[in-house]
Amino acid sequence: MRCPDWQQVLPDLVREARSTSAAECVDRAVQCQLSAHVDGAHYGLLDDVGEPGTALWLRWLDAAGGEAVVLPDCPVVSPGADGEGRCLFVGHAERHTWEDPP
Repeated sequence: MRCPDWQQVLPDLVREARSTSAAECVDRAVQCQLSAHVDGAHYGLLDDVGEPGTALWLRWLDAAGGEAVVLPDCPVVSPGADGEGRCLFVGHAERHTWEDPP
């Protein structure tokens, strides 16, 4: 199951993310994309940054707002013909997104 934690993206971070993202479209709140967890940082996807193989993430520990970080994409793809994957970043904790039930 995916982590249920959400974080509002502060206006300054929205502006910063829009200036570096590929689509210039950034949500004002993001859900943690990791598997449900108790300890450690949460990570919500903000957008691709235009450089292949990287994405802009919001990382937070508490409700203080977090920080924008650019992280390389996880290279692991799911088994099967569709090859779903690369929805997280290198070194992420827990399971891959396709391993979590909806």
